[in-house]
Amino acid sequence: MPHILKNKNLEVRIDLPDENYNFSRFDWTGKIVEVKFKDILVSSIESKVCENENHFGKGFYNEFGIDNAFGFDETEIGDWFHKIGVGLLKKEDDNYLFSKNYDIKPAKFKITSDLNSIVMTCTSESVNGYAYILKKEIQLHENDFTIIYNLLNTGEKDIISSEYVHNFTAINNDLIGCNYVLKFPFELKPECFNDTVNPEQKVDIGQRDITFNGTPNAQFFFSNLAGNNNIHSKWELTNLNNDITISETGSFKTKKVNLWGWKHVISPELFFDIFVKPGASTTWSRTYSFNKV
Repeated sequence: MPHILKNKNLEVRIDLPDENYNFSRFDWTGKIVEVKFKDILVSSIESKVCENENHFGKGFYNEFGIDNAFGFDETEIGDWFHKIGVGLLKKEDDNYLFSKNYDIKPAKFKITSDLNSIVMTCTSESVNGYAYILKKEIQLHENDFTIIYNLLNTGEKDIISSEYVHNFTAINNDLIGCNYVLKFPFELKPECFNDTVNPEQKVDIGQRDITFNGTPNAQFFFSNLAGNNNIHSKWELTNLNNDITISETGSFKTKKVNLWGWKHVISPELFFDIFVKPGASTTWSRTYSFNKV
């Protein structure tokens, strides 16, 4: 059964590590599958054309090491490497692909909870000199919830990775279009983007905001929105039809901000860079706030 954090304004539904999604991409600790604000759904899913939605992302799923899982390059083909928050994955070839469904040896998970919070701890095996303990706490507040991460390096080698939340958002199942405005606290310079995938030209880039001149039937994607500048990690999404605003604020600065979406979902992504020496730990947090405009 999912764990539900709920008050008069917010309802956050969280699948436990052994429930539903059990593939090798997204972190199993605290799979936030659905969020409602004042009984209005404010989350979405990755794909609506799949046979089994549990094979894909939804809600506020996060991922470690999308570009390269740490320890992958020095792992022999046929041996195992770490995917933080999941367990060990079997290396099949020389190219790591986040979308590949790898064989998994799940990590060990421990769960504690009270009325307004849940804590999930993921303890890895020691493989190839790498090991860690990930602790994630999700706290419910009046109009927001906060995810607090702590990553402890219990191995013999440095952990170098990254983490982001995919943020599969939509408000009241409203399709993406001219009713949405996405704002950032920094100037957008399209000439500095690494990737621009906007096949229907329905995504409009403003000085500090992104709008839509129609509903995109094709997927869109933009990377490096911050242009390699070290900026405050925040975005704000407003739906004009429902007068609801969602915002994410990180406790960290970031140089990497991406945006992905489709006709039914929009996903701004704030990346946190991870560098943890043996015996040390790092802590960061993300707060999601919800308001009526």
